[in-house]
Amino acid sequence: MSDLIIVESPAKAKTIGKYLGKNFKVMASVGHIRDLPKSKLGVNIEHDFEPVYENKKDKATLIRDLKKQADKSGSVYLATDPDREGEAISWHLAHILNLDAAKPIRVTFNEITKTGVKDGMARPRGLDMGLVNAQQARRILDRIVGYMLSPFLWKKVRRGLSAGRVQSVAVRIIVDREKEIENFKSREYWSIDASLLASGGKKPFPAKLTEVDGKKIELNNKKDTDKILKRLEGAEFVVSAIKKSTRKKLPAPPFTTSTLQQEASRKLFFNSRRTMKTAQELYEGVELPEHGAIGLITYMRTDSLRISNEAKLAARELIKQKFGAEYVFAGERVFKSKANSQDGHEAIRPGDAHITPEQIKGHVSGDQYKLYKLIWERFMASQMENAQLNTVSADITANGCLFKANGFTVKFDGFMKLYVDESESEGSETGETGTTALPALTKDEKLKAESVEGNQHFTQPPGRFTEASLIKALEENGIGRPSTYAPTITTILDRQYIERAQKQLKPTILGRVITDLLQEHFDNIVDTKFTAQMETDLDKIEHNSEEWTAVLREFYGEFEKTLTKAEKEMEGKRVKIPDEPTDIPCELCGKFLSIKIGPYGKFLGCSGFPECKHTKKIVNEAGGECPKCAGKMLGKKSKKGKPYFGCENVKDCGFMTWDTPVSESCPTCQKKLFRKGGKKGKLYCAVEGCGYETAVDSGESAVDS
Repeated sequence: MSDLIIVESPAKAKTIGKYLGKNFKVMASVGHIRDLPKSKLGVNIEHDFEPVYENKKDKATLIRDLKKQADKSGSVYLATDPDREGEAISWHLAHILNLDAAKPIRVTFNEITKTGVKDGMARPRGLDMGLVNAQQARRILDRIVGYMLSPFLWKKVRRGLSAGRVQSVAVRIIVDREKEIENFKSREYWSIDASLLASGGKKPFPAKLTEVDGKKIELNNKKDTDKILKRLEGAEFVVSAIKKSTRKKLPAPPFTTSTLQQEASRKLFFNSRRTMKTAQELYEGVELPEHGAIGLITYMRTDSLRISNEAKLAARELIKQKFGAEYVFAGERVFKSKANSQDGHEAIRPGDAHITPEQIKGHVSGDQYKLYKLIWERFMASQMENAQLNTVSADITANGCLFKANGFTVKFDGFMKLYVDESESEGSETGETGTTALPALTKDEKLKAESVEGNQHFTQPPGRFTEASLIKALEENGIGRPSTYAPTITTILDRQYIERAQKQLKPTILGRVITDLLQEHFDNIVDTKFTAQMETDLDKIEHNSEEWTAVLREFYGEFEKTLTKAEKEMEGKRVKIPDEPTDIPCELCGKFLSIKIGPYGKFLGCSGFPECKHTKKIVNEAGGECPKCAGKMLGKKSKKGKPYFGCENVKDCGFMTWDTPVSESCPTCQKKLFRKGGKKGKLYCAVEGCGYETAVDSGESAVDS
């Protein structure tokens, strides 16, 4: 008689089945099999928030098959994902299959490899009710907010709107940033920059003015700048001091869920949903010629930086083989996780470091290869030796003015031989990743000034959030958990509370209206500190230091009072969503059209409504022209939401491309060019038979997939 193991996904079932052999039957629940009902609240508030679960209708056949198989199996093990959600799914399965939750029926796999599966099966346990109750509390909190606050928005703004406990805070963060940008007042400032040439040197180096007559200088206008430039005319530039030192540069730690999503956005231009989908596939298992079905990475929802000793030893062994003993970190590197992180799982790493990215290339999808390569390189680099940088700082004086010049060279590349954190290569935090060297300078050496210029600058407003920076902000503020970042961003995009402008996230008018209304009447719901405290309370429930129903009672008491007060204050009132005016005339009455937001997105409607009810679709003109018929190129989206560009003449022409049309013309045939993004970016002519193309600086693709 075989034993039954139930996992969440068919791909995972296939991989685990290969390792366990004929004595086990592995089946998949395909996610949740029970949930709160869709059509009603599903929470009995009077009976201490008792949830009313229902079997999912689309799982009826699967539930019957699982029951049948469980009845004829020796033992039943529940092997859903090793987190709160997975524990809750196992709890629901135990209920449906009449299993004793206290008995050792629960197994978890940190990695779907032979070792990982063997270790998991060797340590079955009872269900962790702390994890289950934390998930139940989160689900009920979200249901209460969604089902009780959304009708308020329907009555006061528009039907079909919804609010979410975490999503509404995320929207507020984006709205607050947009207001900060709008209210920003730019300030003028100037710098004085010199281009200097050492004696016998061939290439000048830059230096920046920092002090005048021993005092730090701040230039706010051209007049003051010109005074100093006049003073520097004909001045002798002399090296007054040189400071040389060696600096260590440490590698970044292995990935957590948050840092993986951020780095995949920066380096691979993946959005968070694409990253997590690909990571799930790598965890659950892929087919490789030499290994069969195998999970390539450890569990991808984690905020821990812990690494097993076995994984460290394997990495160090491989580093020695591939790069040499000098590249293996001499000590034992331990990365410290954040105070509120869950340490149940390791950081995200390869299941078997000896499976290199080169070995899987051609056997997995492009996305799987790129993400695995990123994870593999980051993990391996974390166990490599520090980089050593020779730094040079020079003080240069000219008529009482002090200029500073800094540079560095790489003495030993260490981990940088394999991996550089993209956030650093973009100039943030530690910054120095290139090789910028100063010439060999000596004290009292006279330098030739190739140029000394005053440059005008203006302070810049903070940038809009990208998915990467929003995830970082959510994590830093304690909003949500690793498993919630991607679905939160997807939800607020789908609800049209925010939209993408290239890779940036900006609030829509609808998002601003909803946020302002919630801030006025439900400040706690969109307050970052309050939401972060709720996450802390959920963590306490998980660790059995807080009663889950007590947390719900405390939240609901205040929430109900606030809702009652808001309904009273808003009685008879309704908030209008402002239209965005355009200069497009209405084809029927001549009045201008406005951009309106309906249940299915933005559209153009006559400003003379209700007298004129004319509407039309919004056409996103992308610029450039079609290489086949010279028609307008329009920005469009595929059925899966992936942006592309297509000719306006869909029926007669039908030309489409993922590459961006640009305004530059082809020097050969004078037709408009297209830009292909990525590391091997280029401008090219798409006219059949032309063939013109030229390389451009590497950069992100204009299409954020």
